[in-house]
Amino acid sequence: MWAVSRKTVAGVICLASIALLSGCTDWQKRYEYLNVEHQNLKGRYERLQAEKDQFAGKISQDQQTIEELRKQIEQMNKTPAEATGFGKEYDVSFDPSAGTITVTLPDAILFVSGQASLKSATSAPLDHILSVLRQKYAGKHIDVVGHTDSEPIRKSPWKDNWELSAERALSVTRYLIERGIPHDRVRAVGCGEARPIASNATAAGKGKNRRVEIVVHIR
Repeated sequence: MWAVSRKTVAGVICLASIALLSGCTDWQKRYEYLNVEHQNLKGRYERLQAEKDQFAGKISQDQQTIEELRKQIEQMNKTPAEATGFGKEYDVSFDPSAGTITVTLPDAILFVSGQASLKSATSAPLDHILSVLRQKYAGKHIDVVGHTDSEPIRKSPWKDNWELSAERALSVTRYLIERGIPHDRVRAVGCGEARPIASNATAAGKGKNRRVEIVVHIR
């Protein structure tokens, strides 16, 4: 009876040992699996945290750029002539949506009536504009746009107002190019009477419409 009991106990112990060893193996596998999952999750978390930090830095940089542009636009809207550098003596406008600064010169400053050759006295205002273009807007694209009133050409040699406005724009363009503005950064445009800024029914309105605009593309 005792012998049987000892064999039985030994068998039970053996089975228990096998079960225990089997259980340990399962727990070891489970632990290894969970450890791998933990490392994977940890890696994903670290990557997401890095991306979050990078995104936050980009947002901060973009906000700073937007704030700087907003301040520039506000300053130009308040005092466009002074903010752009061209001075109070010029008619200067800033268009934030187009990204342009426009300096308007009446034709009386630049030309004799009906002519397209620059007056000798025009060198002072054009040289000042040229200096500002070099200092503040080097490398920017520039349009020189000629405009006339609605009076038809009678005594001048030009075929029509389109030709007169184009020749006047070319005279100013050549002046800028001859003094250092790269020829591939400036172009001449003639608009004739097509873009009035005042009524052509009065002499004062016609005087405003006869003009040359120097348009600087700041973007």
